[in-house]
Amino acid sequence: MSSRPQVYLTRKECFSACHRLHSPFLSDEANRQVYGKCNNPNGHGHNYTVEVTVRGPVDSKTGMVMNITDLKEYMNQAIMKKMDHLNLDKDVPYFKNLASTTENVAIFIWDSLKLIMEKPELLYEIKIYETDKNSVIYRGEKHEAGHHHHQEAPKNVRLTTSSETSSNLSSDSDG
Repeated sequence: MSSRPQVYLTRKECFSACHRLHSPFLSDEANRQVYGKCNNPNGHGHNYTVEVTVRGPVDSKTGMVMNITDLKEYMNQAIMKKMDHLNLDKDVPYFKNLASTTENVAIFIWDSLKLIMEKPELLYEIKIYETDKNSVIYRGEKHEAGHHHHQEAPKNVRLTTSSETSSNLSSDSDG
């Protein structure tokens, strides 16, 4: 049996949504300290850019990893219909008791796509640009149980910023 080339296919969509960064597990004062201006009681909005990447062998008959039309429809169902022009905290039940951080939005999109894709094993990566300077990548990895190093960043989510010196989002004027 010969192995076929593995190819990464990415599609991009943009959606607008508002939210308030607020954790039900923190006091109001702690929420203000952690999230800063992003904890505004009236919320704030973003124009998110989401890139969904699938990975797999190139089909010898179609020449594709996945039909891009199918990926477009999956993204429409999992992202656009569920979040575009909505309040994430009030209109998306997933965020009822969960802070609507970009990290959690990435996990929500991953989980939503996995439920509807014909071949969910092809899903490789969700990358979300919250702003021009902040992005999150999620690849479905889970944090190992029993390792509780609170100073360590979660292994399943990577926050990247263009400013190496920015220590947290509340000090960054783009939150």
